[in-house]
Amino acid sequence: IGPRACLLGLLALLVAGQCSYSPEPDQQLTLPPGWVSLGRADPEEELSLTFALKQQNVDRLSELVQAVSDPDSPRYGKHLTLEDVAELVRPSQLTLRTVQKWLSAAGAQNCRSVTTRDFLACWLSVRQAELLLSGAEFHRYVGGPAETHAVRSLRPYRLPKALASHVDFVGGLHRFPPTSTLRQRPEPQVPGTTGLHLGVTPSVIRKRYNLTAQDVGSGATNNSQACAQFLEQYFHASDLAEFMRLFGGNFVHQAAVARVVGPQGRGRAGLEASLDVEYLMSAGANISTWVYSSPGRHESQEPFLQWLLLLSNESALPQVHTVSYGDDEDSLSGAYIQRVNVEFMKAAARGLTLLFASGDSGAGCWSVSGRHQFRPSFPASSPYVTTVGGTSFQNPFRITSEVVDYISGGGFSNVFPRPSYQEEAVASYLNSSPHLPPSSYFNASGRAYPDVAALSDGYWVVSNHVPIPWVSGTSASTPVFGGLLSLINEHRILRGHPPLGFLNPRLYKQRGAGLFDVTRGCHESCLNEEVEGQGFCSGPGWDPVTGWGTPNFPALLKTLIDP
Repeated sequence: IGPRACLLGLLALLVAGQCSYSPEPDQQLTLPPGWVSLGRADPEEELSLTFALKQQNVDRLSELVQAVSDPDSPRYGKHLTLEDVAELVRPSQLTLRTVQKWLSAAGAQNCRSVTTRDFLACWLSVRQAELLLSGAEFHRYVGGPAETHAVRSLRPYRLPKALASHVDFVGGLHRFPPTSTLRQRPEPQVPGTTGLHLGVTPSVIRKRYNLTAQDVGSGATNNSQACAQFLEQYFHASDLAEFMRLFGGNFVHQAAVARVVGPQGRGRAGLEASLDVEYLMSAGANISTWVYSSPGRHESQEPFLQWLLLLSNESALPQVHTVSYGDDEDSLSGAYIQRVNVEFMKAAARGLTLLFASGDSGAGCWSVSGRHQFRPSFPASSPYVTTVGGTSFQNPFRITSEVVDYISGGGFSNVFPRPSYQEEAVASYLNSSPHLPPSSYFNASGRAYPDVAALSDGYWVVSNHVPIPWVSGTSASTPVFGGLLSLINEHRILRGHPPLGFLNPRLYKQRGAGLFDVTRGCHESCLNEEVEGQGFCSGPGWDPVTGWGTPNFPALLKTLIDP
């Protein structure tokens, strides 16, 4: 670094104390369970940090999402291109110049932008990053089932006040990689079960949701689908081929992924990664499939954020994305949550369908100043994604009607107000449900989720060449629902219609048409005397446990095939 840059850095540091602000004062700064510090990071070690730049015209973007997603709007289905979105939200010239000057003065190297210009990913040494982000102190950490390594700061950072109107937050400091909540449950013990199904496989799903052998992709369109997951996990092509050999015999399918975005590691296959790709490709059978694989390529990157950058930098993307990732809303800063929500708006404006798992902790639970409350999950609580809950068969060995899977995540956001599209459905549930928890446990005016559900209990998965039974979690229901939406997109594309895009306004307007209503069962919550482990209960119509219900494919196709 030249003497001038050093002097600037020193001046910036002196000024920073008096004229600085904290972009994420409410970000949780504790080490997640199971992680340990390996000590201070080497000052010369290179970090990759992501700078989220202030966007323009976010209100206009919100209006456009409404216009292209509401079936009663004249603009319905007239989705924007990535270039249209970039034109709208691109930061001002002043923002771009100010941030670039600040970063180059600090010695930031080879900063990469995206098509929408609203993110910058830059390489800096630990020493430079700690000078630039006053208060940050980088340590090396290791944790999680895969012994993942991460470089993070558990101390808050501050930025010069002059940047307050130009930077939303800096990624790569605080948030740790997520861990999977997928679980293998013990086999249910029910007497006299000879000749019945022994767990959920593609043929069980296809039978329950009324798909025929003809309900597969035509191979004649540019329709595609994707799953993304952010654990240090990979799927193995040989596991997918074996899964299809064992379970894909009665429908036309593809036995290989069309495209892997991100590093595809050589290590052991992960159960979550195997599940996602196997069930997306067997529900959305014979449709070209992409896998976004742990795109946090460096220990200082946040994998979920890296995925959002990829979406903002690629003009031709799969129409349906299924994501099994979530964090407690309260563990994330307001700046981060609001900005990620805008990223979902950008996807919705482009006609992408984003499906997120609702989580595997029921209503959740945490203690606020000594009082228990339910604990919503994000991105499940975003008003711009379609959130998928979970169900079980009433009889675990028969293809029967479905009941609530007690782990199915659901509830009410403490951050996002209830969107207009669900006003009527949620008000109806709150007014008519006979089993509402005490009102102090949830924010009745918040965005309520999930929107839909599918089976989440008792799946067979092939991982590391071994068929594994009784795998459960909304990580299973999400790719199943996504695959079925891809089949519906296929029909729409063949008829010359645009893809479904952001589904919720249409889904709520049609009041759950084409879905099996799940009306029995409650999910789990706080284990205290007041609620005794019970969260919300399902009932007729929409509810915050299974949404509008699970897919009845021919009926759902009929309601969604035409504009």
